[in-house]
Amino acid sequence: PRRGWERQRQKSRWGAIPCSRRCCPVLRGGAEPPAPQAGSRPPSPRELWTEPLPNRALVPAGRDKEDVVVPTSGGRYDVHLKKRQRVAVYWEEEVSEVRRCTWFYKGDKDNKYVPYSETFSEELEAAYMVAVTLDEWKKKLESPSREIIILHNPKLMVHYHPAATSDDWGSTPTEQGRPRTVKRGVENIAAEIPNGEPLQIDHLVFVVHGIGPACDIRFRNIIQCVNDFRNVSLSMLQAHFRKAQEQQQIGRVEFLPVNWHSSLHSTGVDVDLERITLPSINRLRHFINDTILDVFFYNSSTYCQTVLDTVASEMNRLYQLFRQRNPLFKGGVSIAGHSLGSLILFDLLTNQKAGPEEGERGQEVRGEGVTPMEVIEALKKLDLSEYCGVFEKEKMDPQAMFLCTDQNFKEMGIPLGPRTKILHYFNSQREMQVCHPPAGGARPGSPSQHGPSSANGGRNCQFWDIGLGQVLANYPQLDYKPTIFFAFGSPIGMFLTVRGVKRINPDYSLPTCRGFFNIFHPYDPVAYRIEPLIVPDLEFEPMLLPHHKGRKRMHLELKEGLTRMSVDLKNNLLGSLRVAWQSFTRAPLPAVEAAGPDAEPEAEAGPEKPPDTKPEETPPAGKEEAALINVGRLNGGRRIDYVLQEKPIESFNEYLFALQGHLCYWESEDTVLLVLKEIYQTQGITLDQPLPGSQ
Repeated sequence: PRRGWERQRQKSRWGAIPCSRRCCPVLRGGAEPPAPQAGSRPPSPRELWTEPLPNRALVPAGRDKEDVVVPTSGGRYDVHLKKRQRVAVYWEEEVSEVRRCTWFYKGDKDNKYVPYSETFSEELEAAYMVAVTLDEWKKKLESPSREIIILHNPKLMVHYHPAATSDDWGSTPTEQGRPRTVKRGVENIAAEIPNGEPLQIDHLVFVVHGIGPACDIRFRNIIQCVNDFRNVSLSMLQAHFRKAQEQQQIGRVEFLPVNWHSSLHSTGVDVDLERITLPSINRLRHFINDTILDVFFYNSSTYCQTVLDTVASEMNRLYQLFRQRNPLFKGGVSIAGHSLGSLILFDLLTNQKAGPEEGERGQEVRGEGVTPMEVIEALKKLDLSEYCGVFEKEKMDPQAMFLCTDQNFKEMGIPLGPRTKILHYFNSQREMQVCHPPAGGARPGSPSQHGPSSANGGRNCQFWDIGLGQVLANYPQLDYKPTIFFAFGSPIGMFLTVRGVKRINPDYSLPTCRGFFNIFHPYDPVAYRIEPLIVPDLEFEPMLLPHHKGRKRMHLELKEGLTRMSVDLKNNLLGSLRVAWQSFTRAPLPAVEAAGPDAEPEAEAGPEKPPDTKPEETPPAGKEEAALINVGRLNGGRRIDYVLQEKPIESFNEYLFALQGHLCYWESEDTVLLVLKEIYQTQGITLDQPLPGSQ
């Protein structure tokens, strides 16, 4: 009877056995419990906390009476046990369900065990305990989806799909169809449960995406792509930093995504664009509005400020939240940008205010001192000494005076007349320093150079600011000083050239960041180089990133071997033809025949000398020279441009894989390994075995 079954169910509730392993996601193993005897009390099933696929999160069972919060996935998610919810910490994401699992059934496609809902699991557990206690089997239960579960005996429990749904006559589902195995407890379930990530975090990296909401060829967002990047970094740490891990010198590097696209398109600009968009080719126009136009938005004075504020404020928010959740963190912070995101970060870094240490370092590099006394002397020359206190209060140096506009002086309380004098004076001083640089080099804060044909009247003006052509905006300041700046598939070089920058001063470095790496795929249509802007008079190749397995790709080695062989054959063939031609032209001359044996060595030595020189075989020397070339202080004197090795299939048609080349960085082991190598090198930790060809 139903009432008696409910009463027996009330009496037969047993406690759960929670996980006892050190790491929450890993379950305690064990053998299948023996079948209960009739009339005996059945053991409780072990429990498994999980959320529905594909994002499975496993946490320990128990303590669900109170609202316990368990951090999972390296601290990037919080699981609220009472609410059965998994919530993202650092970004906005839909809340996912967490489920306590005690009963499972085997799926149809992948033969993996799928958990029942908690409510139905409780019904199955109550029916199972009644059957064991009273030794009454062959019980049928109907799931919420109107499927049939039959408990034949403790070892045989099956789940039937309904052959047909109930009709108007009230017919019930039958037991036809292929039965599926039902399992109680988690013992002997071959589940791939990860061991979790190391608790120690050595370094923090913020990753900024490029144009559009999708970041790879599979149209995934920045969160999913950074998850792949993080997973690849964990595998690279195990493969190339095993000794440091065994000695517990390192933990891992945390990568956090920074999303600015949603904030930009939530300003109402999409509605304005929709009104003026033509109805034809709707999907293509929507793609352009949502993706390509981000480049034009960033070059707009109206929306550029929105993008800069969003990126800087989001990185500052993530940094403060990360420090709050990891109070023992003592590592550094780096930033990485893909495509347009790298340009946004570059503009932010070039407009950061250097601290005292960076100021001293910059003065040592430039060889000139910058003191506020120069501003005071300039004000005295203009008979504006009464405003010296205002400029001293605002800590205005000559570089700041060059960057100020009329609105800035107006906000400081300077009247119109003095404002006009000050602007005219410093503009004329800047023009004099630009067109007639001092003998020691560039003026302070001017990292770029124009040639004779630049847009200032044809004069030989040099050393313009690297911010030339930037959209006028208020560049926010970061709460930290980045250690290294990584640019993936970056158009920075192109934008600097379009803005009018002809040359970057070799003595220039970012105010608060000492490292800068420009990483690109050889077929990436958006990527551009940086080093030719620093050393325009010398042609040299970018640094080739070594393969993460320690050698160059086979097709590249074969290509170099064939090239070397063709050069040798060409030199030998030309030398042989030269010798034969000279012998043929000199043979009829009687003077050669009568010259005797003394002339033969000279005749033979002449044609054999050119092949020995082999002027075509100069690439090795050029490569050594390129490796040792000085590319300025933008990356601390080290190389800046690094090119990936294309895959063998990509070498067949570079146009076909151009788009893939721009979106390949998230899963590129070579890119991740370079990032890890440079980060840990700042901590004095190197690879287990140096890769051949690495700098």
